[in-house]
Amino acid sequence: MKKYSNIFPPRERYIEKVVKLLRLGKVGALPTETVYGLAGNAYSNVAVRKIYQLKKRPKKNPLIVHFYNLEAIQKETEFNPYLKILYKKFSPGPITYVLKLKKKSKISKLVLNENKTIACRVPSHFLFRKVLKKLNFPLAAPSANLSTKVSPTSALDVFDEFKHNIPFILDGKKTSIGLESSVINLVGKPKLLRPGMITEQELQKVLKKKISKEKTKKILSPGQMKKHYSPGIPVYLNQKLPKKNGAILLFGKSKYLGKNKFYLSKSKSLKEAARNLYSLMRKMKHLGYKSISVNSIPNQGIGIALNDRLKRASQ
Repeated sequence: MKKYSNIFPPRERYIEKVVKLLRLGKVGALPTETVYGLAGNAYSNVAVRKIYQLKKRPKKNPLIVHFYNLEAIQKETEFNPYLKILYKKFSPGPITYVLKLKKKSKISKLVLNENKTIACRVPSHFLFRKVLKKLNFPLAAPSANLSTKVSPTSALDVFDEFKHNIPFILDGKKTSIGLESSVINLVGKPKLLRPGMITEQELQKVLKKKISKEKTKKILSPGQMKKHYSPGIPVYLNQKLPKKNGAILLFGKSKYLGKNKFYLSKSKSLKEAARNLYSLMRKMKHLGYKSISVNSIPNQGIGIALNDRLKRASQ
């Protein structure tokens, strides 16, 4: 394990070590149910700057701040009539709410978007929650990867990105969802900023009102940059066969016999495809393939989020 000396197993003494490092202003990786996050004290400008530096992330791309519960969010943000309704149904879970920050909040202004509003999430992963419960500050935690690259869904993926440049990676095994959270802007009329596991239809059903797509050029949440989620080799959409020296990601059983085929889901499960997407893209790049071709994915349910990520990966 010497090679991976900064990957910690999910035991109590290591959780305490992680908490201690976060209190000291260090930045490291924690598992969520969606993808692994690069976490640091959201009250600290120093920790937040460190996150941006490690990720080589543009300053205009805001960070999601992770809280333990609704009360913790309400302590830092102005009252919002939609928050409690959505929180009751979907949180803790894979959803992020964009809200107005209170003037007296101690949250670092470096996490805010171009409208000076804040993206807030309450993760459901038991390890992230254990860490949050022991801290008296929320955690800024974008995905634990280099900017524009594929998000990590395992501790080894994070190590692949940062090696020993971060002091800890808390190992929570492979993430259960595999795609980043849905993001909804609750300032003004509710607007969907990023699709995810929780769909526009589900949000509309709970709010009993139509949700529109945000039509601003401003970056109001992560996942809005044109190029994102890139494996570092070309990605071709809606393909039936791989390109020369490339591999293919299949959705459903295929008669294609080449060794350069990888299954998102043999049974055409969109949830399974979401869980496998990033790890397979990463694997194909490591195996030396020069491009990735992808079958067409149904544009429904979490398939909308899958297609969003693939479209940005193909830019």
